[in-house]
Amino acid sequence: MFSSYLGEIAGLATAVFFAGGASFFTLSSRLVGSQVVNRTRLLVATLILLGLHLLLYGTIVPVAGSARWLWLGLSGVIGLSLGDAALFQAFIQLGTRLTMLVFSTAPVVAAVLGYFLFGETLEPIQLLGMLLSLGGVLWVVSEQEGNPRSQAEQRTYLFGLLFAFLAALGQALGAITAKYGLAGDFPALSAQVLRMLTATAAIWLFTLLRGQAATTFTALRQQPKALGLLCIGALFGPVSGVWLSLVSIQNTEVGIASTLIAMVPIFLLPIGYFVFKEKLSPRSILGTVLALAGVAILFMA
Repeated sequence: MFSSYLGEIAGLATAVFFAGGASFFTLSSRLVGSQVVNRTRLLVATLILLGLHLLLYGTIVPVAGSARWLWLGLSGVIGLSLGDAALFQAFIQLGTRLTMLVFSTAPVVAAVLGYFLFGETLEPIQLLGMLLSLGGVLWVVSEQEGNPRSQAEQRTYLFGLLFAFLAALGQALGAITAKYGLAGDFPALSAQVLRMLTATAAIWLFTLLRGQAATTFTALRQQPKALGLLCIGALFGPVSGVWLSLVSIQNTEVGIASTLIAMVPIFLLPIGYFVFKEKLSPRSILGTVLALAGVAILFMA
């Protein structure tokens, strides 16, 4: 019975792990900055994944053809390097809960990209789901809490929304390219190793070219707590979460997997309240539910 619902269980577990990972990364980013966290968590996660792959499959690096390397590598650079760089900056400027709510529109973005890039059709009920999802997000992010924001605060908030949307775009493009790389029975863990290796190589090459490698390690030495939080976040998100997301995609319909994975904001509601001391208004809760209901309608129709 468990194997019959492996994809669904993995999708739901992915949402839980992503919620935990996002929280730890937010705490770490507030100490050392989003760029330091992004490049370091990729390195940590890659080392963990290489060890797991050696333990489970007997090789450190998976054996794969050039086409699979191309698609999974492209997926890693777009989704894990560029997309997550925007995501971590949004964590700082917007907060974990609102960032992940905007980020949950990634399936909607993927559906729109599928329409324009691959000629995929969208039924009226799916368009309704998209409008409901986007409407729910807009309803939440347009809420004013307490006193009106100053001009500087409003600017920070709007840029946070922009970074969160760019992260959703990166996630959507990363998922589309990963689907090509996962063709056949290629193991999900092996696919994630290839994505991580490419993403890590790309971001650290960029870091070295900009001469920021030394400052990265200096920042972590000065804030050892940030490194601990980052390592826990890496175990939750890039390792366990992304691995489970690929298992979900391989073992159930993409729509079902995307819907379950997109439930991260639901799990972040209690985390935001108890950990980050955020005020949860009825509007924010209802808007979150409406947004995720829209995602569910989009892919379950």
